[in-house]
Amino acid sequence: MTSRLLLLLSAAASLAGCATAGRIAGLPETRTEAVYPTKTRTQRALEELPPPARPVAVAVYGFTDQTGMFKPSEAGQTLSRAVSQGGGSIVAKALQDAGRRQWFTIVERESLRNLLNERQIIREMRERYLGEKDVNAQALPALLFAGVLLEGGIVGYDTNTVTGGAGAGFLGISARTEYRQDTVTVYLRAVSVRTGEVLTTVTASKTIASRSLGTNAFAFVGFKELLEAELGVTTNEPDQVALQQAIEKAVYGLVLEGVELKLWDFADKAKAASLLDGYRRERDGTIPAAALMAAMQRADAAAPEKIRPRDVSPRSGDDGLAGSRTGTR
Repeated sequence: MTSRLLLLLSAAASLAGCATAGRIAGLPETRTEAVYPTKTRTQRALEELPPPARPVAVAVYGFTDQTGMFKPSEAGQTLSRAVSQGGGSIVAKALQDAGRRQWFTIVERESLRNLLNERQIIREMRERYLGEKDVNAQALPALLFAGVLLEGGIVGYDTNTVTGGAGAGFLGISARTEYRQDTVTVYLRAVSVRTGEVLTTVTASKTIASRSLGTNAFAFVGFKELLEAELGVTTNEPDQVALQQAIEKAVYGLVLEGVELKLWDFADKAKAASLLDGYRRERDGTIPAAALMAAMQRADAAAPEKIRPRDVSPRSGDDGLAGSRTGTR
């Protein structure tokens, strides 16, 4: 009995040590200071887009939550929304990340009233203190206008699309794990300001995973004396990060859809061919998105391949395989 008790205590201590170190289920260590968030894969893919032939002036009046979903809880429905209400800010950041601020010129429209009020204040101050009847155009130039209007919003938030779990116990020692998956979907469309035509539309989705891991043990250490220990940890993927990745994926698709439809183009058309081919295959379901991202990362990290000219025969130190490969190219 004593050995069994020591075994239970050591197992609980080891699990507790793992929990404090943040190593259970890949948990990061907690930090007390503020940090800059780590860039997502979709954000890096946006930044690595080749520069355009010329920037596209766009306006975003808002990117609203169109789901009407409230955040669920064990006690019932709450008044908090299920997804972030700051979709417009995330869209503006994603547009700036495209090609490292080379693809889009973003004009402020979400807080247009505040912008116009400030310009009116400048006009009145110059008229009062400088005696200007007409404001100097260099001091207060005209506002930029956009040729493309970006509309859309968060159109879906599906909860418990996948649920599951497992557990086992033996002689008073048991462990369990549970899994749940939600899905957020965004919709983005580009509208021509000149004609009002909907130029292209893009839809992107991102799963939100939640998982829990727990263990408990109990044993009789004496007559009518029961020792019980329990340990558990739960990880929830942040909803805001999932929404950010879905919006970044939609902006990435919007850029390539516009290139495919000849709405805009890359400055280097040779680089556009490989990106368009990979995008079409991912969009049409030929290859999964994870495999595409992994292939792009391997291509960036790989060293350039050295190819021997066709008219040069292999040297004596080379093997026959290398000679046959250069001959087939």
